[in-house]
Amino acid sequence: MQPRDIATVLRRDGRLLLPVGTCESHGAHLPLGCDTIIVDRIVDDLSAELQILRAPTFEYGVNVPHEVASAGSAGVRRKSLLRVLNDLIDDWECGGVKEFVLVTANGHDAHVEALSTVITTAARVQVVDVLGVVMPEATDSPLGAMHGDEIDTSLMLYLCPELVEMSLAEDFPIPSSSGMRRMQRANLKVTRESPGSMGMPSSASAAKGEAIYKRIKKLIRDKVLLAPPDDEE
Repeated sequence: MQPRDIATVLRRDGRLLLPVGTCESHGAHLPLGCDTIIVDRIVDDLSAELQILRAPTFEYGVNVPHEVASAGSAGVRRKSLLRVLNDLIDDWECGGVKEFVLVTANGHDAHVEALSTVITTAARVQVVDVLGVVMPEATDSPLGAMHGDEIDTSLMLYLCPELVEMSLAEDFPIPSSSGMRRMQRANLKVTRESPGSMGMPSSASAAKGEAIYKRIKKLIRDKVLLAPPDDEE
């Protein structure tokens, strides 16, 4: 888009959607950029449907700690991510953006904290963790959203089936309630005993992915993008 076209859009709707991905392993069955692919597609669809400006996807984030390094994975520290986002958002705000909606599929505490603490002069900031709105009834596994699990894999089977190798998907169940508490998505660590993913990817299907995707998109559209600002309620 030309600068004049961007200015025209922002005069009508001052919001900017910014997808923030990661470049990290989610198991041998998924590509490194699956978080990025998921948020890029969701933001693309919402931008087209609601005619809200979107920024290019920022493809790096604070990765979930892995006890074993994975070839190709690369991330940034929390302070580094915050610094980069502050720089980008400052420039965009100077160019006329009035509200930023940061969209991610990585629920790791340090990653979300970086997104949630960006600083603006006057613009409003909202952070959306797309997998934080997935309902338990959408999956067979009781674990909820984990890492390279049934949810990630189902979404990828729906969005980009050619990038998923289900023959390599390995389950890593967490049977005890204490184990589940330790392995919550926000403070997850991918252990050396795991196949690089946590949860039950073998239960994934494209049909589940379609249902999950449509629910995520509807909730973001209705509860975030079409909802009135807090000061107008």
